Amino acid sequence: MFSLRRREWGGIGRGRNVQGSDFKTLFVNATTSSFCEPRRRIAKVRNARAFAIIGSFCFNSQMQIGQVFRYSKPFSSSLAEIDGVPNFLHITHMPGAKFVLLERGIDRIACVATPDGERRPAILISSSPHKIGSEETPWQDVFNPDIGHIRYFGDNQQPGKDPAKASGNMLLLEQFMIHTSPDPDVRKNAVPLLFFRRVPHGGKAKGFVEFQGFGIVTHAELLTQYHSKLGQYFTNYVFDFCVFSMTAESEVFSWDWISARRTTTKTLSETLNAAPQAWRVWIKEGPPAVEKCRRRVSRLQTVSTANQQPMAGSDTEKVLKEVYEFYEGKKHRFENLASFVAASVIRSNGERYKECWLTPAVSDGGADFIGRLDVGQGFSLAKVIVLGQAKCEKPKIPTGGNHIARTVARLRRGWIGVYVTTSYFSEPVQREIIEDRYPILLINGRILADEVRKLVQEGGHAVGGGVKVDENRRFEIPKQLNSGTA
Repeated sequence: MFSLRRREWGGIGRGRNVQGSDFKTLFVNATTSSFCEPRRRIAKVRNARAFAIIGSFCFNSQMQIGQVFRYSKPFSSSLAEIDGVPNFLHITHMPGAKFVLLERGIDRIACVATPDGERRPAILISSSPHKIGSEETPWQDVFNPDIGHIRYFGDNQQPGKDPAKASGNMLLLEQFMIHTSPDPDVRKNAVPLLFFRRVPHGGKAKGFVEFQGFGIVTHAELLTQYHSKLGQYFTNYVFDFCVFSMTAESEVFSWDWISARRTTTKTLSETLNAAPQAWRVWIKEGPPAVEKCRRRVSRLQTVSTANQQPMAGSDTEKVLKEVYEFYEGKKHRFENLASFVAASVIRSNGERYKECWLTPAVSDGGADFIGRLDVGQGFSLAKVIVLGQAKCEKPKIPTGGNHIARTVARLRRGWIGVYVTTSYFSEPVQREIIEDRYPILLINGRILADEVRKLVQEGGHAVGGGVKVDENRRFEIPKQLNSGTA
């Protein structure tokens, strides 16, 4: 829910511990392609203490999670920036090698012949939120790099086709076997996954990608999906990725590691020396070290109103408007939708959650729906009660803090709360929840609309104008959404 703001910055090469003030001025041709020539160069800087010797890779080859890069056609690596944004092809360029491209959701860098045998440098995973529900992307991926988790749908969408034979799925399933192997001799041949999201930037909807970290495959699951526009079912894989920590690297990912893996003369051991610490620890210790290597961000920040509301004119804004207008005055029906949305949000983070029941329409005691979160397995299984509150409110007016306080007051020790609204949460309300450490999950209007879009696009079974959840419960979707006209 909460987002961490990261400052924009420029790197000064691999493994150099210098401060931002130490390299404000680099020599003038820093934005030209000649800056990435393989011969060694010395970068002149204003502070005599700060200098870097440039080896066989690009000068500015560093990324941070949340950093946005320009990815546009025609492809060119000559400019360090395009439209004032770092050029992805410049950052990832390696002289004499082909461009690193993000033309598919699951893309790969070509294998190279090395002294150890054939080696694939990296696999690139990208997601396009603006294409959710289209024929190209009839699903919704979930990116949560700050808790080290990404849930990603594979690349099969053809009815009747074996999903394991789709090129991207085949590649990830192969790595899944390697990434989960207990044998270090197998794991040392693992290929790192690099994660990106296509994002709007500067008023433009396309042509920008945001770095989301690197990691491995930890889980693969076969499921059936529904393509609402084709009106057909198909099977596909959904993958869980672990995003690795970069704490030891000061939250900086150096592309030099990938360039080293692309260098034909370097051995696997030599490339491992350039790898992030979390990768080296995982190679050595295996699956038991996954949680130790997982990225976790400690933060005490609120989310702005703008980040809780859909972008003006977007499909998500239209969905939220339709939901609010449809459910206004239909409190009990909205509670059912809220229960489903809460379950979807919790499960998207890999948790086991069970919807239980709705409370009576009147005298609900401060809770509109009840759920259960199962933690652990077997003898160690703990069943955590979840109390949910649902409010269908005007999207432009913040939800009342008294409603949240009422929900919190009903929580017993060991229980958690969920508050679902079509509105947003004011900064004072968020700050109180954070500072008092209330065990409550806040789902704002933007998240609600995204989940409803996912519900419609993944194609719940339309029954009499609604969507059937089970034999005894139903919530309704506005006809405009169910027909795809919104």
